[in-house]
Amino acid sequence: MPYQIPAAELRQLVRIIESTPGGFSVGELLEVPDLGIKKRTLQRRLDQLAGEGRIVAKGEGRGRRYLASGIAPPAPASPWGTPAPARSWSTPPDENERFRGTFLREEPGDHAWLSDEARNIRAVVEQPRAKRTPVGYQGGFLDAYLPNRTFYLPAVLRGQLAEMGQVGLTDLPAGTYVRQVLDRLLIDLSWNSSRLEGNTYSLLETQRLLEQGEDAAGKATEETQMILNHKAAIEMLADQAEGIGFNRYTLCNLHALLSDNLLSDPAACGRIRSRPVGIGGTVFHPLEVPSQIEERFEQIMEKAEAVRDPFEQAFFVMVQLPYLQPFEDVNKRVSRLAANIPLIRHNLCPLSFIDVEQKDYVTGVIGVYELNRVEYLRDVFVWAYRRSCVRYAAVRQSLGEPDPFRLRHRSAIAKSVRAVVLGRMNQTGAVGWILEETEKEIPEACRAKFVEVVETELRSLHEGNIARYRLRPSEFAAWQTVWK
Repeated sequence: MPYQIPAAELRQLVRIIESTPGGFSVGELLEVPDLGIKKRTLQRRLDQLAGEGRIVAKGEGRGRRYLASGIAPPAPASPWGTPAPARSWSTPPDENERFRGTFLREEPGDHAWLSDEARNIRAVVEQPRAKRTPVGYQGGFLDAYLPNRTFYLPAVLRGQLAEMGQVGLTDLPAGTYVRQVLDRLLIDLSWNSSRLEGNTYSLLETQRLLEQGEDAAGKATEETQMILNHKAAIEMLADQAEGIGFNRYTLCNLHALLSDNLLSDPAACGRIRSRPVGIGGTVFHPLEVPSQIEERFEQIMEKAEAVRDPFEQAFFVMVQLPYLQPFEDVNKRVSRLAANIPLIRHNLCPLSFIDVEQKDYVTGVIGVYELNRVEYLRDVFVWAYRRSCVRYAAVRQSLGEPDPFRLRHRSAIAKSVRAVVLGRMNQTGAVGWILEETEKEIPEACRAKFVEVVETELRSLHEGNIARYRLRPSEFAAWQTVWK
């Protein structure tokens, strides 16, 4: 029986060729990291793919190049000025037309929003594990991604997401919008992200835990810790909105907060892993060599930060961070919160995974693990974002238009309120302290208004809104005993 080339290896080669409109020569393909095949073997595979029509061979001899078999028509540019790609490497050439208008409406039927590609992925990964071929980490999957030249999200789809996510605050400092909806986001994202990990807290139990510090009866300590960790991580993103990014500080500290008190080795919190890990429910085996994990992590951060479109950025990290598994555990949680980084920086509606079914999310991730296919996870991402936009449009409407004075002095207001509470000042002491600090830091023309706002905020504090000042229920309760 003739040797059968593994389908996954052929798909990898096709995707690499599709990643660049000008195609590749044999010599250029041999230089692609992690392709790892000899020239004669490569030539046989190229001939097979060309014969099947999956790629096109042009030219002769040393000038021969291999190109994608189809080129999409030019697509409109995104609102962030990103040039439209000649072809999105992971989806068919007619994708822009197929997606036009499809995600701006609620569609009837069970999972009617899933594309045909996503359904095919589901059919493969839902087979018994014994029928699925074990696979390892494919470095070519990341290498083939060229920021602002190849995309996981088609141009039309990116435009639709931008239309849905706009809240009219793009000219204001980063994090303005997320702070407006932070009280609601802390509950929604903490609960939904934890639920996708199998956490059994209900939404109301999560709300009581975050607002009142009340553990749910009968729940495992790990579940309580998981939700509290999400709260701390989300608060970090909101508090440091102007400084966060796809860099080691942000991602490692996100992991440290999300994994706090959940790993057997406390030193592993926020640290790139140096030992092998396994993933249940899949035949995928993550990368094991520490130096390679470190190198790939740096590559992911560099590519993510280079992407100009915030939605492409968000989805890129949702794909590549779990695929690499850079940490010993908690990788998917890091990716879900990291997906909000560009949304927070651009004052777009956040993504809180409202109504996403665990099975859909897991199927999408396994599609990436085992097939290097993003379509199922992409459909989940888009559907989830639309649901989030509907949610926070209603939240924002209930809040009304933001006060320009509060926006301008938000940091100083928060600092003063937090200092009064942590200092356990009574009303008389607080008035004197606020006046004294105002004279030091606030322009004279704004002082009277500033004092009024701070005093109003102090009178309005309750257990349901203290998170906006990064106050814990115990700190608030201690202050209340002297304030009243």
